[in-house]
Amino acid sequence: MLFDENQEFFHAPAGAHAQGGTLRLRLTPPRTLGVAAAFVCFRPDGQPQQQTLEMCWRALSGGCDVYECAVPFADVGLYWYYFRLETADGTRYVLPDGRGARLSAQPGAAFQQTVFSSDFTTPAWLRGGVIYQIFPDRFCRAGAGKQPDRGRRLHARWDEQPDFSAVPEETRNDDFFGGNLRGIEEKLPYLHSLGVTCLYLNPIFEAFSNHRYDTGDYSRIDPLLGEEADFVSLCRAAHALGIRVLLDGVFSHTGSDSVYFNRYGTYPGPGAYQSQQSPYFSWYEFQHFPDRYTCWWGVPSLPCVRETNEDFLRYITGPDGIVRKYLRLGADGWRLDVADELPDGFLDALRAAAKEENPDAVILGEVWEDASNKISYGARRRYLLGRQLDSVMNYPVGNAILRFCREGDGRTLADTVLSLQAHYPDCVTHILMNLLDTHDTPRALTALVGEDAAGRGRDWQSAQRLSPEQYAAGVRLLRLASLLQYTLPGVPSLYYGDEAGLQGYGDPFNRGTYPWGREDATLLEWYRALGRLRAASPCLRDGRFLLLEEADGLLVYRRESAAGCLTVAANGSGEPRGWQGRTLPAKGFLLLGPDGAPLPL
Repeated sequence: MLFDENQEFFHAPAGAHAQGGTLRLRLTPPRTLGVAAAFVCFRPDGQPQQQTLEMCWRALSGGCDVYECAVPFADVGLYWYYFRLETADGTRYVLPDGRGARLSAQPGAAFQQTVFSSDFTTPAWLRGGVIYQIFPDRFCRAGAGKQPDRGRRLHARWDEQPDFSAVPEETRNDDFFGGNLRGIEEKLPYLHSLGVTCLYLNPIFEAFSNHRYDTGDYSRIDPLLGEEADFVSLCRAAHALGIRVLLDGVFSHTGSDSVYFNRYGTYPGPGAYQSQQSPYFSWYEFQHFPDRYTCWWGVPSLPCVRETNEDFLRYITGPDGIVRKYLRLGADGWRLDVADELPDGFLDALRAAAKEENPDAVILGEVWEDASNKISYGARRRYLLGRQLDSVMNYPVGNAILRFCREGDGRTLADTVLSLQAHYPDCVTHILMNLLDTHDTPRALTALVGEDAAGRGRDWQSAQRLSPEQYAAGVRLLRLASLLQYTLPGVPSLYYGDEAGLQGYGDPFNRGTYPWGREDATLLEWYRALGRLRAASPCLRDGRFLLLEEADGLLVYRRESAAGCLTVAANGSGEPRGWQGRTLPAKGFLLLGPDGAPLPL
């Protein structure tokens, strides 16, 4: 092995690096290469100039030379580096190759080094916990529920399917089931039994639609969900059980039917659509007033805002702004919708406001890729360097888990976990939002065993139900997937109803109501056991991920810290696999405690 950024022998300290420190790099080229000199070449991201440092020869070990170099990093940012060797056969380069490195006669891709602010910390309360995501209209209804207005309707039965149109663009999202904040509060003991330590609520602010990503008024709780007093009560009751509350902040756009835009005259005007003298007119960008304006992904009901507009920025992040208002009412942080569409200036201001109001508030962003090197709108983003996000939704690992359980692809899962561990600061890794599904994806059960919906219309999706045989196979795979989700670095995020056996393809079929009284009791108890495992295993708070084995559908890893360790052996293949004298059944697993003895779940 020439170099491995995930092993401290080669790269110390491991992973991302704090500003102002020194990184020690080692390289072990075979003696047969005839290396006369070795260099590390690195440059700051976005800059052409490169610095070259000569490496010192330290030892001969197992037929390999050991070269070493100390690299100082004074500034925050990304750096790219590779190694250059002067050998008996000419110049050679050591470049990334999956989880290791390769020799090349030509320069090419470089290794990434993240350098973050030396004072960057993230809220410790989220470590080792369990997040539970709730789509508020569909979780639980306490009382009769309010009758919606403006042509919207309340379903007669809780167990009906959400409305949909065969043409997605024509779906109005104007049907409601009456889930509310009081209903969530009533179910807090149930959530506590699952080991939940953080509620993530999809938007709760006044809006026309059932998903509420078309904000009508940030300053008001949606009346269909309750009143401000209901939100305060929910937060207090949750806190009494050790459960925090994370709100969904949708700040890249508002609804066209809002107090700010007011396209339909619903609110006392004037909104930006009605008058260029509106106090909100400068928030929006019109190509032709009033009928052509910039909107989110071309959806007219979601006009985009200018996030760094002085008035909008003050309204959201100012001393009496929206961010602070809900933290004062009891919220413990914000999940930021489409964080990659929010400009740096806005994210900087939002973090500053939230942390000044409550230093323990968490700021978590929706980013679907590796957030350490994300490029959006032509610019490298700096989400995780210490001045913007605390963490992100971990779609890369979630998708890799599903693929492992379906196809036995352990390499992609291992490589993804190791890559993020190398690129993210540890304080971020410990609170990654590990998910299998969300309101934006098919339900995990359906994703694991359902027929591929690619090219299928909504009529087809609506009619699909897993057969009893498919469901049984799906539950088996879901047990495997959730064990990985709950034991890999980060915090598992359970989408409401997965623990009860909910299934369904994309929106709106992934947003059905929680099946109270019709839960899969065996699956529910499985998730309770996973919650107990999280609470009883300190190494899952901040333990390092150590890959022990990966081959032929078998993935074995250890979570290890000073407080102890757990070993997980997972078989994603369709055949039994042997490991250390034990046999793992197809799509099965083994969990070992610190003493090497199997742990029951």
